[in-house]
Amino acid sequence: MTSYSSVNCSTKGRLKKEDAAKTIAEGRNTKCLRDNRLHIIQPTHYSCPSKRIPHKTKKRELVTLTLPYLAALVPAEFRIRLTDEQTQNLDLDAPCDCVFLSITTLNSFRAYDIAENYRKKEIPVVMGGPHCFFHHDEAAKHADAVAIGEGETLIPRILEDLRSGKLQSIYRAESLHDLRGLPLPRHDLLDPRTFARFRSVAVQTSRGCPYRCAFCSERYYLGEKYRTRPVDDVIEEIRHTKSRRIHFSDSTFVGKRGHTLQLMEKLVPLSIQWSTLWNANMVLDRELMTLAKRSGVIHLNIGVDSINHDTLRSMNKKSTPHGRLKEMIKILRKAEISFSLNFILGWDTDKLEDFRATLEFVQHNKVPVAFFNAFSPHRGTPVFEDYLEQGKIRDVDNIDRWPGIGLRAEIYPTNFTAEQLEENIVYMYRQFYSWRSILHRLRMPTSTSSLVSWHLNVSQRKMFSGNGDCTNFDSM
Repeated sequence: MTSYSSVNCSTKGRLKKEDAAKTIAEGRNTKCLRDNRLHIIQPTHYSCPSKRIPHKTKKRELVTLTLPYLAALVPAEFRIRLTDEQTQNLDLDAPCDCVFLSITTLNSFRAYDIAENYRKKEIPVVMGGPHCFFHHDEAAKHADAVAIGEGETLIPRILEDLRSGKLQSIYRAESLHDLRGLPLPRHDLLDPRTFARFRSVAVQTSRGCPYRCAFCSERYYLGEKYRTRPVDDVIEEIRHTKSRRIHFSDSTFVGKRGHTLQLMEKLVPLSIQWSTLWNANMVLDRELMTLAKRSGVIHLNIGVDSINHDTLRSMNKKSTPHGRLKEMIKILRKAEISFSLNFILGWDTDKLEDFRATLEFVQHNKVPVAFFNAFSPHRGTPVFEDYLEQGKIRDVDNIDRWPGIGLRAEIYPTNFTAEQLEENIVYMYRQFYSWRSILHRLRMPTSTSSLVSWHLNVSQRKMFSGNGDCTNFDSM
């Protein structure tokens, strides 16, 4: 098995490598795309460092956007094969003229191994995705071309260069898309057998985030500006899915209040059930919440991040109304909307007592679902650079590479040990998702929203099988 690590090299050295990769790619693609056969792969990830076994699940409960949307950007004359390796077997011998790999840091090692198989057969490999934005030097060692940025302009350009034998080693999106007139995802190319019977379909209404939380890298690769899609385009895509269960896969659904109100008004006659990420302070907006309920919301995932005021201030977390969290929870419970709260633990201002205080808070206030995450600095942020300079990242080459990202301590915390960070988060999960806790917190499952809460609680329990470093917190 090949060993991988991040590489920091000089500009001169990087240019030499890129030129060499370009020469190799141009030599390989002279016969490329003769049959216009394109294989787009979403790799799975390895189970854990000690067992590099590809992680598999039988069904997905969410029809994600990655594969069908990438396929929608490909010109009509191409024959496209899609593979979601987490639920499907990857046929490395299936005939194709080029391979596209969409990679995250979590599945990067697996993607590199897949790429090696195709490159040995002189089939060009193109890599793109969030991982390539911050690790393009590394990805370029394993691919014939690397796409950095949004694919709307890059994919047609890459395919044209493949046809003409002029494939470049690095492609960068020159500007951000205005999100008008996006193509409809090619759901017709997906295998319906890989999805659960009661599944949701992902639809995107915006990109980016108007907030500036210190720990988040999203604005660096999605741009500083929060962009929204035309409401009518979103409605058209929802109808196109032919599904009554929609998950709006935005980082911030209510980034522009007027846009969100307009969208939810047009959701009402569709009679759908929907879920999304929602800012805590927006729960206090009565008009928004009334319309959300009327338009079919069944679950809101809310990034509270901390109950510690000093931590929230240090994070620049302005969307969490620290003094009104209990009021926020009461509003959601009264409206009978299922919701989950996300917490980050291990920030510099956190102390050991904050673990128990957070657990007591969610238990006492009967929060239906909660996720407890070990803080991991995102590459590209000033926080990451500070931790790197201080030597507080435990293994910089492998940060975020393995499952259990929410559980695994990637840093040396300030006020306790990395081992204490991991142990306390496991303790919180086990206590919160014990049957005693579940029966105390949840209402009887008599409505769709309450059924969602019960389903999420029961699903979370399977994380505690005691598999050590192989605990799959990501697979939920």
